[in-house]
Amino acid sequence: MAHWLFKSEPFKWSWDQQVAAGAKGTFWNGVRNHLAKQNMMKMRLGDTGFFYHSNEGKEIVGTVEVIREFYPDPSDETGKFGMVDIKALEKLNRPISLHEIKATPELASMALITSARLSVQPVTEAEWSRILAMSER
Repeated sequence: MAHWLFKSEPFKWSWDQQVAAGAKGTFWNGVRNHLAKQNMMKMRLGDTGFFYHSNEGKEIVGTVEVIREFYPDPSDETGKFGMVDIKALEKLNRPISLHEIKATPELASMALITSARLSVQPVTEAEWSRILAMSER
């Protein structure tokens, strides 16, 4: 199983809206970056991810699960991009801010820091575990 990070601006799609979508989840569309697209193409059913509020908050707030693998995004007129479906799993015990992540040496090579503009990113097993542990404090 792989781990990912999904960025969303809360005024466009928030963690609360993701939770409200329930078990049926929702599609993750609108990605127009080829590296983010390649990341989504690697996703498999059951992969997990962090839900990150970008711009406002700049923090990881919860975990999600991939419930449908990559398929065409009907909002893409070029036909080059696709989407996956995700559902909310759990809210973190406490949000983990970008500031905290940057201040944690074990997370220095995390894509959230090294590829800050990328909207869908891989997360290593070590990064996943570290962030979950941080949220327990």
